[in-house]
Amino acid sequence: MEKALITPEQRIKELGLTLPSPRPAAGNYVSCVRSGNLVFTSGQGTNEYRGRLGEDVSLETGYDAARQCMLNLLTVVKQEIGELSKVKRIVKVLGFVNSTPDFTDQPKVMNGASDLLVQVFGEKGKHGRSAVGMAQLPLNNAVEVEMVVEVEGGEGVLG
Repeated sequence: MEKALITPEQRIKELGLTLPSPRPAAGNYVSCVRSGNLVFTSGQGTNEYRGRLGEDVSLETGYDAARQCMLNLLTVVKQEIGELSKVKRIVKVLGFVNSTPDFTDQPKVMNGASDLLVQVFGEKGKHGRSAVGMAQLPLNNAVEVEMVVEVEGGEGVLG
């Protein structure tokens, strides 16, 4: 018996997660820009996770923050392309971790975002990644993430 295709949105639900409402821009920019079949997102923080890794935020909480950033990014991508099944490949993820100078586990924090992408998209979710420590992030976010996504077709939902 052939297994029915499961959409990325269904996988998110199976994981016990939901895509949040889009977050408003915190400045004079848009949440993403589409050029041909690539979508470049702006960085997304969270409303829930504040503080510095290595000081007042644990590695586990940082992982959760990166995962929530990725859910926020998936909301942005879905809003741009209509449905996440149009994602052909996650190309690149860039993670900024608000951390003390001696904190060196930024890659472990960013696994929260990367693990979610692989859980949702399988092989298409594997991506290039950078994880960097920052002295501070806007609004004291613990983590901020941006990404580049290859999608089907060359035009956005709005044309």
